[in-house]
Amino acid sequence: MLSMSETLWLEFITIAGVHLIAVASPGPDFAIVLKQVINQGRRAAIFSSVGIGLGIMLHVMYSILGLSLLIKNTPVLYNIMLYAAAGYLFYIGVLALRSQPSESAVIAPNDNGLASSSVSKDEQSIWQAFRLGFVTNGLNPKATLFFLSLFSVVVAPTTNDAVRWGYGVYLAVATGLWFVTLSILLSNSHIDQYLQRYRHVIDRLMGVVLIVLAFSLVLF
Repeated sequence: MLSMSETLWLEFITIAGVHLIAVASPGPDFAIVLKQVINQGRRAAIFSSVGIGLGIMLHVMYSILGLSLLIKNTPVLYNIMLYAAAGYLFYIGVLALRSQPSESAVIAPNDNGLASSSVSKDEQSIWQAFRLGFVTNGLNPKATLFFLSLFSVVVAPTTNDAVRWGYGVYLAVATGLWFVTLSILLSNSHIDQYLQRYRHVIDRLMGVVLIVLAFSLVLF
């Protein structure tokens, strides 16, 4: 029979593994980060990633307080959240579909003699970038159900709330770090040069992805 500490470690490893698979799967968060890298640059993408990470805490709070179960079993509440999330993703997707080729894209040599793309990117405040990530993750009803399942199936009823909150903090930090790392990698000069060259194409593609995700929320 496992001791309490062994049980908690097993829970944590299971949660970390399931979360890694979930966060690595392409979804609205990935689309938003890629869109931010292309249109706003590394700084905005990183703050959006922080927002995505902190958005996790909303779902953790729902799960620990039992509100996720209430949302799931109350059709009106669940549908409000569902359509709000779908509408938000649809709105962002439509804006992305309107992306136009940048007339200011210039391929110029950088300090290392390598070609780099100088594209003027839209201005976005730290708060706007953070809010975009936070709302995108926080409104995702599938994430709510994911964390409800995680905390009701993987976490034992005997696990105290302090440990549960500890799991939640880990999930938020791990999610934020994942997307911050992704932001940094995607904004690498060589990768960014390629992304900027096809900026409007990728932006429109991400718009299609976001719209498809919006419809999938309400149809499936």
